[in-house]
Amino acid sequence: MKIRVAVVGATGIAGQQVLAGLDNHPTFEVAALAASERSAGKSYADAIVDRESGIKRWYVAGTDPAPAVMALPVQDAKSLELEGIDLVFAAVESDAARELEPIYARRVPTISTARPHRMEPDVPLLIPGVNLDHLALVNEQKRRRGWQGFIATLPNCTATGMAVTLKALDLRLGIDAVMVTTMQGISGAGRDLPALDIVENIIPYIPREEERVRIETPKILGRLGEGAIIQPSIKISATCTRAGVIAGHTEAVTVALKQPASTDDVIAAFESFGTEFTGLRLPTSPRHMITVHRDPMRPQPRLDRDAEDGMTTSVGRIRPDEVLPNGIKYLLVTHNTAMGAGKGAVLLAEYLAHAGYLRA
Repeated sequence: MKIRVAVVGATGIAGQQVLAGLDNHPTFEVAALAASERSAGKSYADAIVDRESGIKRWYVAGTDPAPAVMALPVQDAKSLELEGIDLVFAAVESDAARELEPIYARRVPTISTARPHRMEPDVPLLIPGVNLDHLALVNEQKRRRGWQGFIATLPNCTATGMAVTLKALDLRLGIDAVMVTTMQGISGAGRDLPALDIVENIIPYIPREEERVRIETPKILGRLGEGAIIQPSIKISATCTRAGVIAGHTEAVTVALKQPASTDDVIAAFESFGTEFTGLRLPTSPRHMITVHRDPMRPQPRLDRDAEDGMTTSVGRIRPDEVLPNGIKYLLVTHNTAMGAGKGAVLLAEYLAHAGYLRA
């Protein structure tokens, strides 16, 4: 018997990414969809297809919604029927997430792609393969709140790829400080970025993005304490920009390590990272958490964002830094809408099922 899931925010971009990740899934069955009042009461087909023009508002390239999903009724997210649902994927905007996710989590495990609950002390902020030991927090969360379910969150997509690489370095070499400049794909802005703003342009500011990178990364890299995560004293400086690339975040990262390390030491840390997790061979898992390129012209978003179905973090141009103590610098490309969003949520759910946190 498959685990029955509900996808909330199913008509939006993030919800559609989750649905694409669940298509023909061996473990999960999409049993319910929910969205705003505007879509409630319609079939999913009627909610995303304009009957007069035939325009389909489906934004996941290379896929189409499964016929069984197209036939499902869309419920009002505020009154989602949870009977018979084993897991909720909440892929909604922040204001809605703040209100709705606790309602679901009182009864059912809930995976959130949104910001509001990420930094709450008893809510784990998770990247599959990086800090899944933090899942133990959900037991404290359930005890404190008297819930049957729980909330587990994914980080900001910009923090995801960098945190994967920083975890690999921290385990082997230790980290004191990080400087990062991002060149982020426009898909990270949803449908809110006017097309002409990005043509022949780089947008130098993304609201709240730098703050999220600074505050979420230490929680991801922290260690599990009594009822909360004990965060390391890592200094992080971030400059986040939007570049004229459809998908994929490119990030130039400079790290001050706790000890001297050669380029070969860093490559070894990257290439050996996460093998215990990838060895589980979960359906959506990459074969390698980090893929290292020796070619100085890589990684590039157009060439590398879809590597291993967008689930590996591609790294290259690894070299010493001349300014920071024990400094090392590199570039990475991470797929913001795959590992950083919908498919990352599905991969987290796969691990929850594997580790016994979900029951059909």
